[in-house]
Amino acid sequence: VQLQASGGGLVQPGGSLRLSCAGSGFNFDNYAIAWFRQAPGNEPEGVACSSSRSDGLTYYADSVKGRFTISRDNAKNMVNLQMNLLKPEDTANYYCATDLYTPYCSPVGPGREYANRGQGTLVTVSS
Repeated sequence: VQLQASGGGLVQPGGSLRLSCAGSGFNFDNYAIAWFRQAPGNEPEGVACSSSRSDGLTYYADSVKGRFTISRDNAKNMVNLQMNLLKPEDTANYYCATDLYTPYCSPVGPGREYANRGQGTLVTVSS
């Protein structure tokens, strides 16, 4: 299982970034994919989740709702995270993950069961 995140960088407050997650080594369209972030000294936070089935839900953490949008292209084994109106508190290492168990995201958000993850990409929001 490989999940490779890319697209991070330095951006000013109020700016935008688009992160991409490329999956390989597993049946990508069978499983939900989530984006997590972890800032130094903090626990990981599940910020968004995309179900692989059309009848599944899309989850956003309250901290990013209305600013971040997750999308997926099963044909390309890709999940993207569009991040707008970025704030300094969005600074973190962002990584994508899957639990290799279900195609559906939980309404309470992704947790420790999303153990299959990649290295991540660093997002820094600063002026």
